[in-house]
Amino acid sequence: MIVVDTSVWIEFFKKHAVLFPQLKSRLEQGEIVAAEPVFGELMQGAKTKRERTIISNYWRHLPKFSMDGIFFKAGELSGNKKWTDKGVGLIDSAILTYAKERDCTVWTLDKKLLSILTYKDRFSL
Repeated sequence: MIVVDTSVWIEFFKKHAVLFPQLKSRLEQGEIVAAEPVFGELMQGAKTKRERTIISNYWRHLPKFSMDGIFFKAGELSGNKKWTDKGVGLIDSAILTYAKERDCTVWTLDKKLLSILTYKDRFSL
C-alpha cells in the first residue's frame, strides 16, 4: 500500500500531466491508503465547497488504518532521529510513522520529507 502525501494530492487535483494518470491508476487498483494528517492538510487548504466535497469523498472512500497514538510515536521517533534539525515537522513525522507501522511506502514531492525517507520507505514511479 502507498500513503500519498499532501504534495502529491495537490498535483493530482491540478491534473499534473505525469502524476494524475499514475495516481488515478493506483487508486483504481486499490493501492492507496488514506492518512488523516494528509487529508486534514488538504481540507485546511481547500478554497471552495467543491474542493472540500472532493477531498471529503476521497477521505470517506479510501481505506485507512487507525492512527491511535501515532502523533506521540511520531514525536518520539522524530526526537530520537532529530528530524526537526532537517526541517521535518510533526505532521510529516506522523505520515512516515503511520506508513512504517503498516509497511507502506510514502509517495511525496516534499524535499524535507524525502530527505528522511529510506529507499524502502519511498514510493517511486
